[in-house]
Amino acid sequence: MSKQTPDTDVAFISALAELLNKNELTEIAVKREYGEDDSLEVRVVKQATVIHAAPAPVYAQAPMAHAPAAAAPAGPAAPPEDPSQHPGAVTSPMVGTIYLSPEPGASAFVTLGTQVAEGETVLIIEAMKTMNHIPAPRAGTVKRILVEDGQPVEYGAPLMIIE
Repeated sequence: MSKQTPDTDVAFISALAELLNKNELTEIAVKREYGEDDSLEVRVVKQATVIHAAPAPVYAQAPMAHAPAAAAPAGPAAPPEDPSQHPGAVTSPMVGTIYLSPEPGASAFVTLGTQVAEGETVLIIEAMKTMNHIPAPRAGTVKRILVEDGQPVEYGAPLMIIE
């Protein structure tokens, strides 16, 4: 909390929560500056109760021909990999709509197997009518594209895997 009265800060946070619900938002973050060394940062997130959610589309590279693998022992299947935890994950820096190409009808910035350089644009996120070019955080090969063109995304959502 800031050096302001706790009641003022609580009222401010309550007003943010009300604004979140009134405008059907899922998240709001604000930094309030009171002075040179006094500020308040607030992030309010609404957790929606999901009754049934369809899994996000996962695009995998076509299998390559290789020698048959030994049969795996019958047992419980390993839990599916969480793409956001992958070391090569490119995650969304903001809430918005994904575009995989610079304009409708143009070819995509990247496809599976594309070699990218660090800083090269891999997709666009439109937020509040602004087109934000998302750069590759590292050089490598695009192994998976986890989103579709025109799909809405949340902050921190995995977009693609670059290895």
